[in-house]
Amino acid sequence: MTSAPRGAARGTSQRDLEEDADELVHLYGLEDDDELGDEFADETMPRIEVSEYPAAEQRDWRLSGEAAEAEDLGFGGWGSEGQCQDLREAYRYAHGRASEEYECYVIPEEEDEEEAPDVFCATCKLPLRALEKVLEEHKGHEVTPLSKALESAKDEIHKNMCRLEKQIIEMENFACHLEEVFITVEENFGRQEQNFESHYNEILETLAQKYEEKILALGEKKKEKLEALYGQLVSCGENLDTCKELMETVEEICHEEKVDFIKDAVAMADRLRKFLETKTDVELAAQPALEDQTLDFSDVEQLLGSINTIPAPSAPVINPQAPSSATGSSVRVCWSLFSDDTVESYQLSYRPVRDGSPGTDHTESTVTVKETYCSVANLEPNTQYEFRVTAQNRAGLSPASERAVYMTAPSPPVIKSKEVRSCEEAALIRWESGNLNPVDSYTVELTQAEAPGAAGVTESVVGVPTCEALVQLQPRQSYAIYVRALNVGGPSARSEPATVHTTGSYFRLDEQTCHPWLAISEDGLTAVRSERKAPTREPPPRSTRFSRCVAVMGNLIPVRGRHYWEVEVDERSDYTVGVASEDVPKQEDLGANRLSWCMRHTWAAPRHKYEFLHNKTTPDIRITVPPKKIGILLDYENSTLSFFNVDISQHLYTFSCQLPQFVHPCLSLEKPGRLKIHNGIPVPKHVALY
Repeated sequence: MTSAPRGAARGTSQRDLEEDADELVHLYGLEDDDELGDEFADETMPRIEVSEYPAAEQRDWRLSGEAAEAEDLGFGGWGSEGQCQDLREAYRYAHGRASEEYECYVIPEEEDEEEAPDVFCATCKLPLRALEKVLEEHKGHEVTPLSKALESAKDEIHKNMCRLEKQIIEMENFACHLEEVFITVEENFGRQEQNFESHYNEILETLAQKYEEKILALGEKKKEKLEALYGQLVSCGENLDTCKELMETVEEICHEEKVDFIKDAVAMADRLRKFLETKTDVELAAQPALEDQTLDFSDVEQLLGSINTIPAPSAPVINPQAPSSATGSSVRVCWSLFSDDTVESYQLSYRPVRDGSPGTDHTESTVTVKETYCSVANLEPNTQYEFRVTAQNRAGLSPASERAVYMTAPSPPVIKSKEVRSCEEAALIRWESGNLNPVDSYTVELTQAEAPGAAGVTESVVGVPTCEALVQLQPRQSYAIYVRALNVGGPSARSEPATVHTTGSYFRLDEQTCHPWLAISEDGLTAVRSERKAPTREPPPRSTRFSRCVAVMGNLIPVRGRHYWEVEVDERSDYTVGVASEDVPKQEDLGANRLSWCMRHTWAAPRHKYEFLHNKTTPDIRITVPPKKIGILLDYENSTLSFFNVDISQHLYTFSCQLPQFVHPCLSLEKPGRLKIHNGIPVPKHVALY
């Protein structure tokens, strides 16, 4: 808000002044004056509202004489040539006088954008402002903060997306199955079509052959009949000629003289008698009708019947095992049929393979399927199985295929949580295979998350040949680490996770190096020597176990860098803490050789004695405040080992030592007492300076 002094002279409202000025501008045709418009048409100018003015001082130039008022104000005559300039001055006066003479305030322009909502009504499905009036309207509704509603909506969308992904996978698998069935139908149709075409052509060839045979037989019959009829016809013609000749001869004899007639008549009578005595065959030698031919179509009928008679299929061929085709309890077996046989179903038989040969103590199992593949379940993990398959149709069973060996995926490995070691840059993970048969390799998966159940894989290390892996990590993070085993059948399921925090170096005490008089706690961080007497018979010494010094070593991760841990001690106990090489002599005291660097405390009331031992030598150092917790900093980069009084942040001593190989934490108790390790903690500020 801005204010201005009230005028002592006459007061006029801003609206009256502006209306008078605008009317004068309109009266003298100055609406299009660029100079006037540029000077007073500022759209960004705030509105001026008069808060108070005397009613008696209100006036209207349109009613009281514009020229006189203009002269009183010093604007000159209205009819002069400078009227435009005078009007500009009057306009300025009208628009500026109110803000100078009257108390007023600036009303800011209303913002176009509304304030963002901050709550969400789940009942109405609307984002709202958390105002009392708005909340009253939605009383009884489920109203939550907008951020919570957004998270809930994201979670719901994520769940739906997961469900959609599963449905997509199922539909893709079903589509693949449909495609395989489609291809099978096409193949069966092609085989049936070829089968019908082959049988059809064979039937046509058989019918054509029979036609030729029957036509040839009919031709022979026809020829035989015609030849018989032709011979009979010739014989009949000869007889007719003989009869005609005899008739002519008789007629000639009848015209002869009596004496000659008698002579010839006797001879002719004998001739006629003989001719008439000759039997003339007047029956047909062959009938014109041909005998009905009986057609034997038995072979054709047999061919027609063979169309519907499908031969037994040939032996299928099992395909080699495809990568990632198995799980720990199932395997997918595929085979092919390289013939045009029609198959109604397949019988897949299998049994486990033990020591390179099929198990004789296991019965063979059989499943029947219609496709050229089968997923066999309820199998043992990381086990070889022998498979064979036969094809079947209405004609019978095919020969069995050649036997093929498939392998199930391995069981999930088991991470040895007690042997996990870590620092700020790396972690050493060890696990057990969990399988009787060897596997091909392992894969280590890292998930950078607070909770082990978090989804997603941050990084993976593949092709690990042994049950141990050193993985690089980021400092000050939390990781869930999983291990998978792999073989020809595919990867196993994930192992149970191991959680690693890279806030500092983490290790446990190694019981394999522990002296028999020491007891290690369940968490592997505390060593205790009790008051009981030593056993009369000690267990046989081992090369890894301390036999003289009542000591134990820790498993520090083999990574060069800086490692820090703390040891909680008892002021009245005799102890030694420090580091030693893995091959330090186990029959000597810590600090008595070149492979160990230690701090030793000896208490003889009321005196505390501290020594910093390496190869049986120690500097002359006095410690006035007995530490209750000792900090140890191992720095490979600077080849130093430092000790600190944690309670008062005091530096005690630093070894300058050459470390050609990795060293491990070590501690010992010369008398009954207790030492506890605190690790996996960041380096304190007072320690980081060294």
